[in-house]
Amino acid sequence: QVHLMESGGGSVQAGGSLRLSCQASTDIFRNYCVAWFRQLPDQEREGIAAVDTSGDISYRDSVKGRFTISKDTSKNTLDLQMDSLKPEDTAMYYCAAARGGYAARLVTTVRMNHYFSVWGQGTQVTVSS
Repeated sequence: QVHLMESGGGSVQAGGSLRLSCQASTDIFRNYCVAWFRQLPDQEREGIAAVDTSGDISYRDSVKGRFTISKDTSKNTLDLQMDSLKPEDTAMYYCAAARGGYAARLVTTVRMNHYFSVWGQGTQVTVSS
């Protein structure tokens, strides 16, 4: 069974940067669509960046140009570099994996939470103004 563990959250001032990392217990990139989700208070989790099994990458419009998702297949890690952070980026961030050929574009444009069966425990990101 695949396990995911996030690290790298914290507090930063607006305009700053953070890098989140997700460690997978095994090689997942060949058979899983992997993504970063975030959950704002009183809202559902939304996919913000995803990499599918074809290697295609997609970003939600709200983070496009500021966040960069990357994978390291040798280390089984999925990172999220977050630059130019804004107070509205404050949320709990989760790494997740869905077995199958789900398109990265769908993950960041429609509600795909229920297709993702593997979740990390989450890491808090707080951006102050």
